[in-house]
Amino acid sequence: MDTLVRKAQRGDAEAFICLIEECRMTLRRVAYGYLGNDEDVADAIQDTILSAYEHINTLKKGEHFKTWLVRILINHCTKMWRQNKKTVHFPDHFETGQAGSMDHGRAYVEFKQLLLSLPEDSRTIFQLYYGEQFTTKEIAAVLDMKENTVKSRLHRGKEQLREQLQ
Repeated sequence: MDTLVRKAQRGDAEAFICLIEECRMTLRRVAYGYLGNDEDVADAIQDTILSAYEHINTLKKGEHFKTWLVRILINHCTKMWRQNKKTVHFPDHFETGQAGSMDHGRAYVEFKQLLLSLPEDSRTIFQLYYGEQFTTKEIAAVLDMKENTVKSRLHRGKEQLREQLQ
């Protein structure tokens, strides 16, 4: 990914497209977790891609491209959510990126419904940690908070979910 970032920073549009394609499903899932409908998700992703393309030269370390991109997306989603003052609704179906995997799709919808029961400050952390397999260190960088805060919110959220599932 680091090589592609360097190429994109030198103006190689194909390299930038490859970087975005590698992160496409992550962007979609994170945006959907915030906004909950296809139109807003598409708008947020489009705004994110445009911002990333315009500011790729500000990225200092290529290996942080994905966390940098997700941070931009979260900023756009938060802005859209505040402007629209919408609540998040999840349909009975969701594109999982795995053709023919209905069980996986149902599990993902159940995961999203559990996330909705968490406080807003824990929701994004759970989405990134369990849904996107980010490390606590990466989440701390994306959300601009201390790693120990991320760990404590994960722990607190797990306790809340455990109580709900009993």
